[in-house]
Amino acid sequence: MNSTPTPNPKADQTLSRNMTLLAHHEMNGFGGLGEGINLQITKTGRRILWVAHESAPKNFSGLDVTDPKNPRLIVQTDLPHMQLRSNSLDVYGDILAVAYQTKVVGLKPAGVDLFDISNPEEPKLLSHFDCSGPHSRGVHALWFVDGKYIHMSSGAADFEPTNPLDDQFYRILDVSDPTKPFEAGRWWYPGTRVGDSTPPPARMTQKFDTGFRVHNTNVYPSHPDRAYIGYIDGGAFVLDISDKSNIKVISHWNHSPPLNGFIHTVLPLFDRGLWIVSDECVKDDGIDWPKLVWVVDARHEANPVSISTFPMPNPEIFTKRGGRFGAHNLHENLPIKGSFHSDTIIIGTFFNGGVRVFDTTNPYQVEEIAYYVPGKPALSASGAVQINDVFVDENAIVYAIDRFGGGVYILEMNI
Repeated sequence: MNSTPTPNPKADQTLSRNMTLLAHHEMNGFGGLGEGINLQITKTGRRILWVAHESAPKNFSGLDVTDPKNPRLIVQTDLPHMQLRSNSLDVYGDILAVAYQTKVVGLKPAGVDLFDISNPEEPKLLSHFDCSGPHSRGVHALWFVDGKYIHMSSGAADFEPTNPLDDQFYRILDVSDPTKPFEAGRWWYPGTRVGDSTPPPARMTQKFDTGFRVHNTNVYPSHPDRAYIGYIDGGAFVLDISDKSNIKVISHWNHSPPLNGFIHTVLPLFDRGLWIVSDECVKDDGIDWPKLVWVVDARHEANPVSISTFPMPNPEIFTKRGGRFGAHNLHENLPIKGSFHSDTIIIGTFFNGGVRVFDTTNPYQVEEIAYYVPGKPALSASGAVQINDVFVDENAIVYAIDRFGGGVYILEMNI
């Protein structure tokens, strides 16, 4: 079902409903930002928004958003070489975890850095966990919300995939001592590692084959024995991680085939027995449409059933705006200080469809209640804005970041 189309949504036109722009920061000309965005509240009450950059030369940056109408860039760091990206990061207390992925296998650094950010202007490296190897690009995404474990999509020196596209699997790091991280567990889709007794999985058609590899790896302290995994073309998994040395599959759900693959995020709404599952669009101009957000009834954990999808802007319009159009990241109800939490209001990013807000009170008929689509950023190389990720704070202030030059948009929801 499509939401009401907006008339004449040209790429240079800002579109909005029930959202107000408070501030916009272009990150000193380095506004291409990845899938890492999180908020630190310091011991003195300062609020620092940490963001990962989409590509070299920049690594990560910190914005002081104590006054959200007046963000100030306080630190911006560089990568050691141009074949590297710091696509993902998370913050717990005064510890910042940053993921590093190389453009090709075999390069370094590839893995996770842990920083002391108690003085945000001067991050101090505590440790590096090496995930490099002859078949590894390192870490694409990580989840760090309890101060003890990092859950991540990663390669490894001892992991050879049966297909090069399947190079990143689920790994757990114990970072109780952030100066000495070590692996606590791992799991991969059976058949995706050389030497597996299970045959390799049937692949998507070459046009849409994006790999049987992990993306988001969500584990909530309220349910520490469950991991909610987006396994890209492999679908959505719930894993029993109560014994991290012997991880087991609880349930599996996938829509592809017949659709075009790439499940990105599994967001559990525990009190309602629902999952909100987002795809990721990875091709421009609607080539891999539809890329949607799904409501899955998981009251019977072993038998998840899709019951609806979120309304989307008119694809006949938005696939012509330029760049990617379709679902991507969600605000994931992070169980940390300063994060917005809701079992009904879901906020997501849709590349050239901007950031959008939904009411899932009726899970069979989700309603769109707000959106903000910036005009094409002045510094963007794409044909339109490409909103990549989102964080929402406890005051319902929305921080949305652009993939190609737009930087950070700070918004207020009027819902």
